[in-house]
Amino acid sequence: MSPQGLIDKYYPEANELRHILLTHSRSVADKALWIADRHPELSLDRDFLYEAAMLHDIGIFLTDADGIYCFGDKPYICHGYLGADLVRSEGYPRHALVCERHTGAGLALEDIIAQNLPVPHRDMLPVSMEEQVVCFADKFYSKTHLDREKSVEKARDSLLRYGKAGVQRFDYWCKLFL
Repeated sequence: MSPQGLIDKYYPEANELRHILLTHSRSVADKALWIADRHPELSLDRDFLYEAAMLHDIGIFLTDADGIYCFGDKPYICHGYLGADLVRSEGYPRHALVCERHTGAGLALEDIIAQNLPVPHRDMLPVSMEEQVVCFADKFYSKTHLDREKSVEKARDSLLRYGKAGVQRFDYWCKLFL
């Protein structure tokens, strides 16, 4: 599958939002592939990692996040499941799971309900090793500071708003992937 084909379909114009999406996604893909190369014992699917990392944020254009040129009508936290719906409709259900499960360090149903998050009421936790790698790699790159990678400490701090369980998953991934 060609992630670029889907990106071109939903981001046809050369503009700042497309630039942000592509730059961020390439950084995440590079980090995910670095992890795959560093850990051959995990037998990660490199092609899938690249494709999924490139598509993980495809739903951002449907959200309202002016700071990154997103002028949709949904809260930004919805971009994962919205992107999953798009990718699933294009015939890529495995890639869609990465889109849906990468927000924070994944979102557990109990946290969605407790925090009254405007997303479907279901577990959205990364399950496969590839889902976990993309989710982890994503934590090191923001869409507002495209020129730098976050430290482990800053990436960890960014998860605190989602609760302790996400931080615990991130800490586990640090031991597993770094």
